[in-house]
Amino acid sequence: MTLGIMQPYFLPYLGYWQLLAAVDQFVVYDNIQYTKKGWINRNRFLRDGADALFTVPLKKGSDYLDVAERSLADDFDPRTMLNPLAEAYRHAPYFQAVFPVLELVVSAVPRNLFSYLHHSITMIADYLEIRTPIVVSSTVAIDHGLAGQDKVLALCAALGATRYINSIGGRELYSVSAFAARGIELRFLQSRSVTYAQYDHPFVPALSIVDVMMFNSRDAVRGMLGAYDLV
Repeated sequence: MTLGIMQPYFLPYLGYWQLLAAVDQFVVYDNIQYTKKGWINRNRFLRDGADALFTVPLKKGSDYLDVAERSLADDFDPRTMLNPLAEAYRHAPYFQAVFPVLELVVSAVPRNLFSYLHHSITMIADYLEIRTPIVVSSTVAIDHGLAGQDKVLALCAALGATRYINSIGGRELYSVSAFAARGIELRFLQSRSVTYAQYDHPFVPALSIVDVMMFNSRDAVRGMLGAYDLV
């Protein structure tokens, strides 16, 4: 069984969905510390030919709280995010198909940050017809005081994984020999270069999956899910 594990990100880039589609089970962390400078509650979209940020605002809270302990700001109005996205992509070829999905994601009821992110991941996975089971990390019976590689190894053991795939960005974090000693093959997913037309502008890479879906058919995006190498 092949396992993937990632933090919960809001409408992440194509590589996240490639990993989700590449594995037999996918663990998403809920009991991991929230980081301000990461991509947990923000991402990038195309506006006037350049990248721009969209962000889910949060209630103020300690920097030491886990993602599952954070909440959306009480005054968050989904329209403040949806309106700029609608303006940016209104003339994109797949706007009519994708924007209703985006409305359901952004306007979701959960105010708990993890529940909100989990809902968004399942909604986009459903649109892309990715059927990989998604497991919430805290539901797995391991010592959740573990961190880093030790926690990943414990999750692999608990779920019966014989292969673990991580995104290429984590290559320096994990030891092939440590995984091999537990009978687990360690591989890294390296996305290939994917380009597509973004109106008449020069291509801006690594934007949110929203951008990919707005400019490409569902079948085309599903084809892109296989545009990677395992190293």
